[in-house]
Amino acid sequence: MTSHDTQLRSRTDDLAKALDLAGDRLDPEVAARIRTAIEGVRERLALGVDHTVVALAGGTGSGKSSLFNRISRLNFADVGAKRPTTARITACSWSDRATALLDWLEVDPERRIARGSELDGDAEQGLEGLVLLDLPDHDSIEPAHQEVVNRVLPLVDLLVWVVDPQKYADDALHSGYLQKSVGLEASMVVALNQIDTVPTTQRGNLVADMGRLLEEDGLSGVYVTMVSARTGEGLGQVRELLEQAVARRSVAASRVAGELDRAGALLLEETPGEVPWTMSTAVEEEVVAIGEATGLSAVAGQVAAAVRNGYGRPEFAPPQADAVALSRSRWLARAGKALRPGWKRALDEAVAPADRLVEDTQRALSKVSLDTRGPSSARATRTTALVAIGVAVVTGALAILSSLGVLDLDRAIVATFAIVAGVAVLVALGFFLAGIQIRRTLARRREATVLASGRGAVERVVQETMGKPTQTLLDEHRRVRELAQSARDTGKASPLTGPLTLPTAKDLSGLSTDAPSTEDAATREPSA
Repeated sequence: MTSHDTQLRSRTDDLAKALDLAGDRLDPEVAARIRTAIEGVRERLALGVDHTVVALAGGTGSGKSSLFNRISRLNFADVGAKRPTTARITACSWSDRATALLDWLEVDPERRIARGSELDGDAEQGLEGLVLLDLPDHDSIEPAHQEVVNRVLPLVDLLVWVVDPQKYADDALHSGYLQKSVGLEASMVVALNQIDTVPTTQRGNLVADMGRLLEEDGLSGVYVTMVSARTGEGLGQVRELLEQAVARRSVAASRVAGELDRAGALLLEETPGEVPWTMSTAVEEEVVAIGEATGLSAVAGQVAAAVRNGYGRPEFAPPQADAVALSRSRWLARAGKALRPGWKRALDEAVAPADRLVEDTQRALSKVSLDTRGPSSARATRTTALVAIGVAVVTGALAILSSLGVLDLDRAIVATFAIVAGVAVLVALGFFLAGIQIRRTLARRREATVLASGRGAVERVVQETMGKPTQTLLDEHRRVRELAQSARDTGKASPLTGPLTLPTAKDLSGLSTDAPSTEDAATREPSA
């Protein structure tokens, strides 16, 4: 096994892991396409890339069967009136070891033929390892024909679209196939057949227009060649192109890489890279919202009042269900803003329902201490203040009675009683004021404690019921994207443009009609 094979298998495994991890959160149609691609790639890699599978595909009347016979130098493929009646693939292999590959491609044994025998000598050596397929018409009125084409196209290594001057712009070809082949340019060629029916002066314009349509389809750099299956004109170039593909050997691997790249791109579309989400900010906002729904601030204020006043039994009421449901909806909208529908659905299922949020919040808040006891020094302070008041009353009364003559006391003693009464009043007042301040300070502390404990309880509920499930899902979303990115082709092969001696589209505009070779003329067939 080559290092390239190992890399392709590793990329395939990454894509499979991503698909398994994503599960039913992907669009079913997209998941099916990715799964089909993985299965096809694994089967193709299991068969090895020693053979290069080239398929001739095209619409009715494009002449691909005649071109197949020309390339193989055999009259094996059905042409003309026979063609529309069969949905079977015809195959010609330049190898005697392609049986397993042809079985995988589901080519009927009677529709297979092999070249490259000793009788051919070196004439076919350049195509050794080639497996050439002639597919049914993709635009046939028979649904079975199109089904075969759709099944085989993802399995081939090099796809040659055979088009004719009349139908090369057919929408069934462009919208049905070419536009869906973006990313596979390195494994695609367009052959303009029946070029003998086009005036020499118009051929360059035809090639240029075909190139323009390909660009509009999103395909860049696809090689367009001209050929005539009837006259053999340009056939040598087509065979040279196939020889180049076989010699490169990387065409098969490029096709596999292209399939992985396309499947990875599909998966990346299902997992957008930018997920605007900051857990801490979202948690903080919803803690505040749910705290308001529970009346947390009001209960904390009631605790403070009870501490200040010395009476009251505050308690948490059940959270407002509508407010909690709104908080959950806001959470889902923010976390799922950039997610595809399947992931949004999974997020909704992962996050706890609103009724559980209400229950968990109420249970968590019931454990928050609502301590309304006064300060521990309250009794001593009150007792001291009352004693001071008693002293003030007694000494003040004695001083007043002496001043009224009711009691006959020494003037110095009366003055002393008056002073003691005044001091006692001040002491009592001081202790009363100190008691009030101590209660107020304690009330503020208890209020802050209830707020902090309540918010902590609510935060734990938010984290457990919404935060952790969301983070787990987003982590899986990121992991799926990372695996999909690693499955993509980082070093795409250049589109197949033929050997250096082949002309470009620009060069073709100045070409005159080529004369067919003697060998090609010997196998000349009627135009299809």
